[in-house]
Amino acid sequence: MKRILVIVGDYYHDAELARQSFQKVAEPYVKAGKLQLIYAGVEQCEQELLKAPDLVVLFAGYYIDPRAEPVSYWMTEQIAERIEKYVAGGGAWLAWHSGLASYPYDGAYVRMLRGHFLMHPEQHSQVTYTPLSGTELGALGEAFSFMDEHYFVDCKEDETNVFMRSSSVDGEAVAGWYHSYGAGRVGCMTPAHLSDGLLMPQFVEAMRSLVAWCAKLEP
Repeated sequence: MKRILVIVGDYYHDAELARQSFQKVAEPYVKAGKLQLIYAGVEQCEQELLKAPDLVVLFAGYYIDPRAEPVSYWMTEQIAERIEKYVAGGGAWLAWHSGLASYPYDGAYVRMLRGHFLMHPEQHSQVTYTPLSGTELGALGEAFSFMDEHYFVDCKEDETNVFMRSSSVDGEAVAGWYHSYGAGRVGCMTPAHLSDGLLMPQFVEAMRSLVAWCAKLEP
């Protein structure tokens, strides 16, 4: 049985909603006895890495409390380097939505991801997510749409594999990518923020395909 460490929730992102979403993503594997989920907070990340999970899923931003003066952050450069070492040594990491947000552009974590969040428009909009064919993730179905924060990212497309793109009235962006990193694997997914997207079956299926690739799960 493989173990996934799931770190969800921050000041702007509802932990319980993200947990409900990921439960749906993992459900077939959990029911089949192939997967165990371990939930933790960002403050437990470094300790949990020592237990060598098969995959870490991060749905939390860099900040702890953005209202604080000064703003406090949880991922020190030491923790970022330990994450990078864990993945390079054969672990796997999935940066999901806010797991891409606000981390230092020049740090070990963002270098490992090969992409990061830049901005999203202040207002939510109808965002269309279009899966791409011909990737290692297999058939991801047709395009799907829902109200969302439209994440715009800086992604090193020539150093990774893009499997999904997004579009809205505000423009177009890369929405999902994956690559090998040393002996490990890295996946990134920009949606979703609201329940409409997080619980939508098409999103859940696409996320499940990325999780399966990252954790090397058989169908």
